[in-house]
Amino acid sequence: MAIRDLVLGAAMLAMTGCHPQALHPHGGAKPEASNHQTGAGGETVDLQGGADHWKRSSHLHAFYDLTKATFADGADKVDLPAYQEKSYAIFRAFGAANGGDPDAMVDHLKDIPRQLVGIVRDDPKVLESYDSFWVALQGPP
Repeated sequence: MAIRDLVLGAAMLAMTGCHPQALHPHGGAKPEASNHQTGAGGETVDLQGGADHWKRSSHLHAFYDLTKATFADGADKVDLPAYQEKSYAIFRAFGAANGGDPDAMVDHLKDIPRQLVGIVRDDPKVLESYDSFWVALQGPP
């Protein structure tokens, strides 16, 4: 699963205040190549516009700061278990702050720290600014 899918899926989780399974109550897959999803209440949510408040989140800024500090000596020197543990603490707080289940948020975003190791190894410039980091989290449009 791509980081963009995880981030946008977690945005839906936070906006609906539900566990991920509630987003697809019949176990169906999400529509392919769509920027819109149906929330738990039946409303259509634009994921592209809906992620804007996430970009401004102090929790995601804290995750960027943690990531930048963790990768200061290069991706090959990252203590992945420590980075994951600290990331998960931020993800839990983020889930709670958005009215969701903190552990469900961690479960949904758990692959992001490991994926970032590869992303930063391939392109260290993604940590030059928060905007570059955000683009890396979202992935290509």
